[in-house]
Amino acid sequence: MRWFFLSAAVAALSFSSVVHAQPADTITKAQAELPTAPLTITTKDGVKHNFTVELAKTYPQQEVGEMFRTTLPHDRGMLFMWPRPQNSDMWMRNTLVSLDIVFIDSTNHVHAISEKAVPRSEAILSSQGVVANTLELAGGVTEALGIEVGDEVSSPVLAHVKQ
Repeated sequence: MRWFFLSAAVAALSFSSVVHAQPADTITKAQAELPTAPLTITTKDGVKHNFTVELAKTYPQQEVGEMFRTTLPHDRGMLFMWPRPQNSDMWMRNTLVSLDIVFIDSTNHVHAISEKAVPRSEAILSSQGVVANTLELAGGVTEALGIEVGDEVSSPVLAHVKQ
């Protein structure tokens, strides 16, 4: 899945040329599994849901994301770790499985969710505001587990935020 900033297209193009990322149109296969970390989402009623997430930290990793993968287990995901809080706009180009896209704010709470994103769609799925990270889970997982806006997200890889 490729990410980009609609409001800062010039900056994104400049950044991509610096790292020599492969254009999304030329990506033809899934990337190798990225390093992983545990992540927990705690619902408002205190139920904890544990996941193992791949860490997409670099622009090339984030651009490919879940593209061309044919499965995503319900206890796995991919965490897009943005270099700084930003608007996060995602799409499903070359993504073969439905995803739930969970946008995480800088206080490590769910800011917004795009449920059951349509495979191969180029529709823009927006964070609807500034977020610190974006999490992709298998389509339908958030609804099945009762994960909602405001739920707490924790992981050793997330910055600790004082509230």
